[in-house]
Amino acid sequence: MANVNAKKSVKKVVLAYSGGLDTSIILKWLQQTYGAEVVTFTADLGQGEELEPARKKAQLLGIKDENIFIEDLREEFVRDYVFPMFRANAVYEGQYLLGTSIARPLIAKKQIEIAEKVGADAVAHGATGKGNDQVRFELAYYALKPDVTVIAPWREWNLTSRTRLIEFAEQHQIPIAKDKRGDAPFSVDANLLHSSSEGKVLEDPAQDVPDYVFSRTDDPLGAPDKPTVISIDFERGDPVAIDGKKMSPATLLTALNALGKANGIGRLDLVENRFVGMKSRGMYETPGGTILLAAHRGIESITLDRGAAHLKDELMPKYAELVYYGFWFAPEREMLQAAIDRSQEYVTGQVKLRLYKGNVAVIGRESKYSLYDQDLVTFEEGAVAYDHRDAEGFIKLNALRLRTLAQRKKKLKLDR
Repeated sequence: MANVNAKKSVKKVVLAYSGGLDTSIILKWLQQTYGAEVVTFTADLGQGEELEPARKKAQLLGIKDENIFIEDLREEFVRDYVFPMFRANAVYEGQYLLGTSIARPLIAKKQIEIAEKVGADAVAHGATGKGNDQVRFELAYYALKPDVTVIAPWREWNLTSRTRLIEFAEQHQIPIAKDKRGDAPFSVDANLLHSSSEGKVLEDPAQDVPDYVFSRTDDPLGAPDKPTVISIDFERGDPVAIDGKKMSPATLLTALNALGKANGIGRLDLVENRFVGMKSRGMYETPGGTILLAAHRGIESITLDRGAAHLKDELMPKYAELVYYGFWFAPEREMLQAAIDRSQEYVTGQVKLRLYKGNVAVIGRESKYSLYDQDLVTFEEGAVAYDHRDAEGFIKLNALRLRTLAQRKKKLKLDR
């Protein structure tokens, strides 16, 4: 249960509020348990749902209009969080494009800003005590407001079953949608970058994902038989146009999502290692992000020097892990970001891609900053100064230690 002193000290709390059943129950529980004034914050990150019902639900539960905050964060989300992450080509455990992870620091940042604005002394979230999100939210809260009180109801209350939650809702006249009265077949988190589904029917990693779980991608087998060819323009590592048409960050990602959806691109069935120590199985759909990653690597392939490209690839798993674990506002992530952003100075140009039945392939790339020199790589006699005979010395110098090792091995054999 919550600490008694903490309960007494909390006067006003900012709740990350979706308007769904769980956060509505949390809202009422906060009022009851802490006797605190509740401020709701609902973020539009492109989850594809109407947000006005969240306002009406909050009003129904007695929240004053001045304590209801609903913000459209789609452009900020893509510009300041998704794009910087994609400059790093960040992929967690070789596959996951971090769609849920990257949304949490922005929500937490806005909660803290609202807390400062309204004079709240606490923030609350609806993440469970088994998942990663509780860590991500709270690390961000403390990084931005070290003295804030954090309330995590799932770690405090005794509403530990769906039945108890429903009973609490009925007791306090909280509206329950018909589909919420039974156990949901799986849980969903969505934003403009991805949709993730986990739990219940997805918990057995040996079983295939049922068709009804997919929401952001069409079945690759039923995708068009004719490939879709597109081009993406980049400026300093960020995409700025599709097929020559300039777009804002959120508009561009929305367009890529539509292209990816129609071609069945971006499905991922993954068993991952959570930060809290357990493995979990989830199904992720990241249509636009999957296309974007391939395109970004395509433009980097001709504009990045080998040393910079290889160093980026060495740094990437650490960067991805920091995002996954919730250390977005940590100095080490910011240090890595500075290095990554410096590498993107000349990552400008155009990439052509073929989208076809779940696959995305780079089929062309060009840039005024290209380091690709056709005269250097051609099998014909090049016009540039490259003497084939120079390779002999290069090889011998690199082979010196290998030859030394081989000589020692040979000597030891003779001595036996």
